[in-house]
Amino acid sequence: MKKYLMILGVFTGILFLITVVPARCLGLAPVPDSPPVATAVTQTATPVTAAARPAASLCRSYRMLDITSGKVAEISVRDYVIGAVCAEMPATFEPEALKAQAVAAHTYAERQHLLEQEQPTPELCGADFSNDSSQYQACFTENQARQYYGDSFQTSYAKICDAVDEVLPYVLESGGSPIVAAFCSMSAGKTESAENVWGASVPYLVSVDSSADTTAPRYLETADFTAQELQTQLARLLPDANWDTAPADWFHIVSTTDAGTVLTLTVCGQTCTGQEVRDALALRSAAFTVACADGKFTFTTRGFGHGVGMSQYGANAMAKDGADWREILMHYYPKTEIVSFSE
Repeated sequence: MKKYLMILGVFTGILFLITVVPARCLGLAPVPDSPPVATAVTQTATPVTAAARPAASLCRSYRMLDITSGKVAEISVRDYVIGAVCAEMPATFEPEALKAQAVAAHTYAERQHLLEQEQPTPELCGADFSNDSSQYQACFTENQARQYYGDSFQTSYAKICDAVDEVLPYVLESGGSPIVAAFCSMSAGKTESAENVWGASVPYLVSVDSSADTTAPRYLETADFTAQELQTQLARLLPDANWDTAPADWFHIVSTTDAGTVLTLTVCGQTCTGQEVRDALALRSAAFTVACADGKFTFTTRGFGHGVGMSQYGANAMAKDGADWREILMHYYPKTEIVSFSE
């Protein structure tokens, strides 16, 4: 989830990257069946050239920096992908959804590895990524997974291992390079385009139907704020806001996308984006409405996360309806191809 805002600012002429991103910063223990705002896992926007990866080659291991010890450890691709799926998607999800998540996680790691080979990040000390889940895709060690799953560890871990083993040779590519495999917990009913959320058009990160998300747990959520709380939390974003006007006139939504994301709004006369307000108020998504009554402001959000790429709850719904992992990935990442490195 690295350099989230900066990356999209420089996206003109280069391809952008995810950070499970975003957006969603995974903690060590996501809530079962309600994964954190799935990261737009942000990677550097530099396009990965085909020459960077010999045909039919695949990393056998990655190097991960432990931000606590400062040491770089080698982790097998299999262990990394298993750990990423454990951290990013509930084990209770359908096997085909877990497989789709595994391919997305593997694609992220391959892209990040190639990017670091081409232009190393000094802070990583030669690693491909770190275990800082606010910057990179989250990944559990087996011991962390054991603590997280508790009594259900054996069943949950085995289920995820089986899913990963079935799809481990595969990654998603576009133009011969691993794609920006962005994903979110759930959309507002349609996924968002990268252009609407991050300001850069990506051919395969476009809005697609994900209407099953509307029946997901906690699809609609409300967050209440007092006037003083809003002034405090929005002070840095809106230093020149005139809070002396009538509270009912503070918020005016100016434009939204077809998928429901607030593009622009005015707050006490100052213009900002829905994503900026979402970040400042720690809302579940930027697809929101605002109501003021009895001195209280109520934000009603739809979905969870930035909304770009694969919806995890949407993937699970597709799997329940009989879709396999390939169909899920092709739905959420159109104009990409699934490549097997074993071929």
